[in-house]
Amino acid sequence: MEHLPNPRAKLHPESSTKADLPANSSRNRRDSGAVATSTRASELVSRRSAIASGAAAVLGAAVASRAQAASESWQVAANPLTPRPGETITGPLSGRPVFIPNVNVPPMPSFAPSGPLYNGEPTSIFDVAKLSAGHPDVCSHRRRFSLLLPATNTAMESELWNILVKNEGNGLDGVGLHTSPVLTPSPDLSSPEAIERFRQHFLGGVTNALNSALLAKPQFLIMGMSLEHIISGIEPIRATAKTIEQGSDLSWATWHDAAKAALDRYGAKRIGLLAPFVRSGIDSATKMFTELGFDVVASVSFACGHAQHIAHIPNDAKERAILELLATKGNKLDAIVQCGTNMSMTPTAEALEPKIGIPILGINATLLWYALRESGITARAQHAGRLLREH
Repeated sequence: MEHLPNPRAKLHPESSTKADLPANSSRNRRDSGAVATSTRASELVSRRSAIASGAAAVLGAAVASRAQAASESWQVAANPLTPRPGETITGPLSGRPVFIPNVNVPPMPSFAPSGPLYNGEPTSIFDVAKLSAGHPDVCSHRRRFSLLLPATNTAMESELWNILVKNEGNGLDGVGLHTSPVLTPSPDLSSPEAIERFRQHFLGGVTNALNSALLAKPQFLIMGMSLEHIISGIEPIRATAKTIEQGSDLSWATWHDAAKAALDRYGAKRIGLLAPFVRSGIDSATKMFTELGFDVVASVSFACGHAQHIAHIPNDAKERAILELLATKGNKLDAIVQCGTNMSMTPTAEALEPKIGIPILGINATLLWYALRESGITARAQHAGRLLREH
C-alpha cells in the first residue's frame, strides 16, 4: 500500500559532504523534491477520489436500474390467499368487507421440540400446552397495522406513534404500527420529469415493501403515500390502489378513501388544500378532490423539490399559510385538507382548529382514523385534531 508523505515532516540537517554544495543548488533540489511530493500526493488523492466516485456511481446506477426495471411493467405479486382464521366485518366508513385475521391461533407462540430451556437443558417448570395456547402479541394485542411509505419519509411514523402513545389510556393501548419502507432512490421532486421517476421507483418498490410488511402478520394495511402526487385523476388512482391491494387478503387505508370519508363526516364541500408539492402535484391533488365531488376554493403548496426535505417545512410556515391564505373570510371554507405524508400536521391542527372554527384534516391523522374505524376500533383520541376526537 502506498503511504502519503507527512506534510509536516521536517528536513534533517544535511551531512558534511553536502554542506560544501552551493546554497542555491541545495535549495533547488529541496524545491524540486517538494514539487514532486506534492504532485505525487495530488495524484494519489485524485486516484482515490475517482475510485470512490466510480463505486458510488455504479452502486447508484444499479439501484436505480433495479427500481426502473421493476416499475416498467409493475404489478404486485399476489400472495397465496389460502383460507385462514379470522372474522369479516363491514367497514363502517367504506361499507366494504374487511377481513381481520386471527393472529393468535394456537400454537402461539410455538416452541422448539425441546420446549423452554434452563441452562441449556429442557425444564418442566412451564406447561408448554398452556404457554402456547394462543397468547396475543404483548405490544400489539388490540390491532397490528403495517405502514408502507417512501424510504425518504421521516415524519409519518413518528406522528402516528405520537398519537398512539398519547392515547394509550383512551383505548389505543395495544395498537401496533410496523413500518415497511418503499425504496425511492431518486428523491428529486423539482419537476414533472423528476416526479415521474419518483412514481416509477415507488410503484416498482411496492411489491418488496408489501412482502416485507406481511412477514409481521399485520391485520390491516396503511398506504403512507399521497398517490395523487404521482398519479393524476381519481380513476387511475383507484386502479393503482386496486392492483396493490391484490397482493394480500387485507384491507387498506388509502388517502383518497380516507379523505372523502372524513370530509363527508363534516358535510364539507368547500375546501382549501395545503401541500408540499410543486405545481404539477398540487394540480393533480386539486383534480382528485374535484373528481371526488369537492370544490377546491384555494390551495397553498410549498413546492418542495426534495422528498426528504418536506419533513423540514416549519410549523410556523404552515400556520401562516392557513391563517393568511386559506382560512380567510373571503374563501368561506368548510375544511382544510393537508396532503403529503412527510409533512406533519397534528401540532398545527391542534393549535389552529379552535381559532378558525373548521376542521384541519392532516393526511397522517386522517389515515390513522380511517384504519382504526374500518378495522373496528371506535376509541376516540385526544391531542390529534378534531377528527379523531369527534368521529
